[in-house]
Amino acid sequence: MRVPAVSGSFYPAEEGVLRNQLRRCFASGPGEPRESSGKRSISAVIAPHAGYAFSGSCAAHSFKAIAEDGLPDAYIVIGPDHHGVPYDAVTSSEDFFTPMGPVPVHQQIVSRLREFIPDDPRAHVREHSIEVELPFLQYIDRNPKIVPVIMGRQDMQTAERLAKALKFACQGYDVVVVASSDLVHYMPKAVADELDSHFLNAVASGNVASVYEEVRRNNLTVCGYGPIATAMLMSEPCRVKLLNQTDSFEAMRYDRNAVVGYGSAVIYRS
Repeated sequence: MRVPAVSGSFYPAEEGVLRNQLRRCFASGPGEPRESSGKRSISAVIAPHAGYAFSGSCAAHSFKAIAEDGLPDAYIVIGPDHHGVPYDAVTSSEDFFTPMGPVPVHQQIVSRLREFIPDDPRAHVREHSIEVELPFLQYIDRNPKIVPVIMGRQDMQTAERLAKALKFACQGYDVVVVASSDLVHYMPKAVADELDSHFLNAVASGNVASVYEEVRRNNLTVCGYGPIATAMLMSEPCRVKLLNQTDSFEAMRYDRNAVVGYGSAVIYRS
């Protein structure tokens, strides 16, 4: 079982303290989820993966939307690589663990997926971009099953291949994609606000090529544009609803001249 790498730093290591912080994330953000509609119209969400004190309230918007929409069979959690994995994309058949308990992998989907991408639990040992999303899933779903995927390359061709592979692997199952991404990194707040708004508007257009053009044109340091693109491609044609945009200064009043941006959004199939 994959043990937590960033509990005690990105989020609390003790279950009760962690649950209380998650409650505060919802209370200071969108509020607690209301009763589920059961309509299951959400195909994917975008959620940040920084420390909860910085981005947890923003992330809560996306997880509240899932809870109110209805719970799926599995969550495809796609995160960017921060440690140099030697793969374009890599999954893991090893269950995860958080202070709130085990998070089992959906073995049937992963078994199909390994026909297209490697299954290497070692690649996931240090990566936080998937781990940070899991306590939120446990908060809204008592028995979440996940398909973890790290993207080592985030170019459009890799996103297209991964989306195609995931579509095949998920046939017959109701899934929600969680695209894990922070926005621009270490920019003055005014600059970050403008760049993040332009990027999120490109996402909201539903046009994946526009997302890549925005990243290229402005040399954006958005760390998970590949997971976002993959989520959009899996939902094509898609409709995107932006839920929240914020940054590290707004959350913690820490260094207005070097902020990290955060955004949350919901993706629907048109």
